[in-house]
Amino acid sequence: MLEEQRVGEILAAVPERRHWRYRPRRVGMVWRSRTFRVAAVCTVLAVCALAILALVRDQTGTEGFLVGLGLAVLPVPLLMAAFRWLDRVDPAPWRNLLFALAWGAFAAALIAILANSFATRWIATTTADPANADNLGATVIAPVVEESAKAAAILLVFLFRRREFSGIVDGVVIAGFTASGFAFTENILYLGNAFGEDQQAGASGVASMTAATFFVRAVMSPFAHPLFTILTGTGFGLAAASARNRRFRRIALPLLGLVLAMGMHALWNGSASFLGPLAFYAVYAVFMVPLFGVLTWLVIWARRRELRALAAELPGYAAAGWLTPTEPLALASMRARGLARDAARRHHSFDAGADWGNPYGPGHAPGHAPGHGSVHGPGHGAVAPVGAPAQALPPVQAMAQAQGWAPRKERRKARAQAKARGKAAARTVAEYESFAMSLASLRRQARLGTAGPDFAARELELLHHLWQRSDVAAPALAYAAQAAGLLRPYPYPFPPAPAAYWPTSAPAAFPPPHQAYGGYNPYQLPPR
Repeated sequence: MLEEQRVGEILAAVPERRHWRYRPRRVGMVWRSRTFRVAAVCTVLAVCALAILALVRDQTGTEGFLVGLGLAVLPVPLLMAAFRWLDRVDPAPWRNLLFALAWGAFAAALIAILANSFATRWIATTTADPANADNLGATVIAPVVEESAKAAAILLVFLFRRREFSGIVDGVVIAGFTASGFAFTENILYLGNAFGEDQQAGASGVASMTAATFFVRAVMSPFAHPLFTILTGTGFGLAAASARNRRFRRIALPLLGLVLAMGMHALWNGSASFLGPLAFYAVYAVFMVPLFGVLTWLVIWARRRELRALAAELPGYAAAGWLTPTEPLALASMRARGLARDAARRHHSFDAGADWGNPYGPGHAPGHAPGHGSVHGPGHGAVAPVGAPAQALPPVQAMAQAQGWAPRKERRKARAQAKARGKAAARTVAEYESFAMSLASLRRQARLGTAGPDFAARELELLHHLWQRSDVAAPALAYAAQAAGLLRPYPYPFPPAPAAYWPTSAPAAFPPPHQAYGGYNPYQLPPR
């Protein structure tokens, strides 16, 4: 007791915090700040962008740089649209895609141009054969450096955006955006140098070196760099879909994909450097085109697999009452999902007095979008509540009410509000579809043993997001399932809800789920 009393007296003698001479150091707190990380990444990419553009301009000249920039940007939107189309089922966030594009265009290109230049000079000095130094550098050094630099973007997304990287399609899309950015910067360099050669030789038109370079790189083989890097992305995608306890597979598959990407890149460069134009076209026809077809089939198969996961995992939630019975059918069809977004936009625009009809039919009277009032003016279908006091109207509006028309400004305003409500409803359905895909993917990961320890919390959060949007999305998806011809006779009662599809700790804010659909008739729209 005496020792405790003495310790208490010593601690009581410690000065107040404002009089401290030694303060605790906040170790690692800056790195945990999201703002700091975003600012650091943007700063690094901006510095790389300034450096690589200055190097390219120095090698091509101002005119060549501008010509190369104008021609190199043409295939980029097409490549981005193609990879975004592949990712329609569960779209990746734009921040990941833009990071991958910027990394490939600036960081990876800067690493590649510096490393390739150094390696070429070293080979020329070591072998005393400057004539073959460029060919050896393009065939041996460039594939290793360039594919490793591009793979770094995929690795960063895989490590720091793990929840948004769940399969082959995600790996292919990230790899495609990274390689598209890299090809953009490389095309500026090649096209700018070709334009400089044409300026010196006085060539122009179709027979010029610039036109030939543009045809080979932007028309004939715009998917060359994406094709190589997709092999690496496929390896990362297979690793993401593997169970957590299979560590060897999760490490070996990305490395295998990277080695295959380097090999294909070396074969492509070597055929043009050592074997001549005929061998180049032979490699293009024998290897590149079939590989492009195989990878395209693989990505489409993976996308259909994601849709099948929706059809397989969501019926349990429908049986538990979190979804209506028609929603798994509509969510598993890309056509029905598009119809649902369009129907929601038309329905809520019709509600506000737009010129479209109600797509849900007479069984679904138009209701107001949540959080919005009616924009119908007097004389345009608005019915005042019984017993509501009459309000005096200005002379112009009174005349409009008597004659059944509204001033042009009010009609224009009502039409703008209607379009805004329709766009908001379509966006709500799109968000609902995305959350449903995430829920099905999470459930599939849990079944395969790849879900993390926070599975229950993530499942509950996704169900909460779905429930918040169900009033707008559920009727639209029900209409889309019927319009797309997905409903089939189902004479048996809907199966009871498995206990596994109920969250372990549902918050009190959740309303009770839909009642069981015993003897459900799928040819009728579910009640809401």
